[in-house]
Amino acid sequence: MVQQVTEGVSVVVETSYQPAQSNPLNYEHLFAYRITIENLSSHPVKLLSRHWHILDSNGTHREVEGDGVVGQQPVIQPGDSYQYTSGVNLHSEIGKMYGTYMMENLVNKRKMTVHIPEFQMVVPAKMN
Repeated sequence: MVQQVTEGVSVVVETSYQPAQSNPLNYEHLFAYRITIENLSSHPVKLLSRHWHILDSNGTHREVEGDGVVGQQPVIQPGDSYQYTSGVNLHSEIGKMYGTYMMENLVNKRKMTVHIPEFQMVVPAKMN
């Protein structure tokens, strides 16, 4: 688990390898990640978009951008949190991701970049 706080918004990431959905012989390793976004500020915020960097240990670098997360643009009230689960397919046994959310302070309409902390994904057999 990793955590980062930016402008009163906490982002926590937890990952898990999905062996049943992976195919190591074809260099396909599926990882699930659960993100918890908690609003520690005194004003509501809205998640507008995401920008991910996905890196495999074989040198591949992909970027993914889009509106919201898992089809939603949640509004998170002060003291509340929003959680979602998604996944990524790596082409190597080790990789990492990091990125940003574009969020909006709904009181003053100011947009802010909230950092998603870098997190590692490692096939369990590689951790020995």
